[in-house]
Amino acid sequence: MHLGLKKIFQERDKRWSICYRNVYNCVRRMEVSNIVLVFLISSFTLVHLQDAFVAFHVDKLLVSKYLKSLQIGELASDEPSVEPTKNKMLVEDFRELRATVEKMGLLKPNQLFFFLHLAHILLLDAAAWLILFYFGTSLIPFIVSLVVQASWLQHDLGHLSVFRMTKWNHLLHKFVMCHLIGASAKWWTLLHSQHHAKPNCFQKDPDIDMHPFLFTLGKKLSVELGIKKKKYMPYNHQHKYFFITLPPLLFPTFFQWHTFYIAYTKRYWVDLAWMLTFYIRFFFIYGSLFGIKSLLAYYFIFSSWFVWVSQMNHIPMDIYYDKNLDWVSTQLQATCNVEQSLFNDWFTGHLNFQIEHHLFPTMPRHNYWKVAPLVKSLCAKHGIEYQCKPLLTAFADIVHSLKNSGELWLDAYLHK
Repeated sequence: MHLGLKKIFQERDKRWSICYRNVYNCVRRMEVSNIVLVFLISSFTLVHLQDAFVAFHVDKLLVSKYLKSLQIGELASDEPSVEPTKNKMLVEDFRELRATVEKMGLLKPNQLFFFLHLAHILLLDAAAWLILFYFGTSLIPFIVSLVVQASWLQHDLGHLSVFRMTKWNHLLHKFVMCHLIGASAKWWTLLHSQHHAKPNCFQKDPDIDMHPFLFTLGKKLSVELGIKKKKYMPYNHQHKYFFITLPPLLFPTFFQWHTFYIAYTKRYWVDLAWMLTFYIRFFFIYGSLFGIKSLLAYYFIFSSWFVWVSQMNHIPMDIYYDKNLDWVSTQLQATCNVEQSLFNDWFTGHLNFQIEHHLFPTMPRHNYWKVAPLVKSLCAKHGIEYQCKPLLTAFADIVHSLKNSGELWLDAYLHK
């Protein structure tokens, strides 16, 4: 059956989507558990999914087999492959860049890199215990470093960028995320895939769900909230209470509750079992050595480290409703980079290359620096700003953006 765009848009409520000119009914996506969460995108808006499909999946041939049960037709021959809201030339140039990246082998993982990364995590763990037994000094800083670096490793595994075989990524991801960190691997995949699909898109990116109940984010959304005379928090002071809310409390409070809630309600029983092993180890081993204050310090330091790194690339950028832009424009308007250095690479888990990571989410992080010049050239050709800043500037920009959006809200709240 050949379908026109007009007919497809009329069936928007049925969540029809287009990939390689094939039309799929994604309401039935849950029947096909092997499909990676790219089709969650279609829960939000109707789009051509080709670039997202290619970006998210490693074994495309395998996934294509499962997609057949969702296919309901093909796009009519006289219909364009790129929607009017998207930059056709940019789409074509990025697909050429993607082909170049694949030919250069930049999507293939270096097993030695990840082995050494895991080895350094184990060394941090060993150093923590040695310091405790020989010097009687608190090992909290080492444990925090261990868990943060483990969280960067689970991020690699969750993006299928460590092993060439998908199943090995999934298996080790479950071990690292559930056993070493204490959170559900499937919970992370569910939320993080939505974030990558529509970064900084209000009501579609779960990473900005703090708007408007805790913070007001983005210039336009803040003005809109003020005009509607809505006030859930004193937003004009949000750049101050940010320091005592999101960084220290995200993990000890919201994430702990939410990961268990999602794992239980969606019946991720294997994840829950693995998570229990973390808490048994954490409270019976660490809890017997430290008091409650030290355990809370662990969570607060870990949470703060994670929040500052994860938010520096996104909160200062454009935050608004989904505009259904092309893949490159969607990612670039929501992400920025931090300058490269050995410390920055280690401290952020190479997420200082956030632009490259969002454009190529399955790319092993040790190759980000290699593709960065090619991405810069693409941006320069199409007049897209490629932002890169020092680490401390990136941290400061989080506070500055919160202060700015809070002032915009207050002005609209009082005068518009």
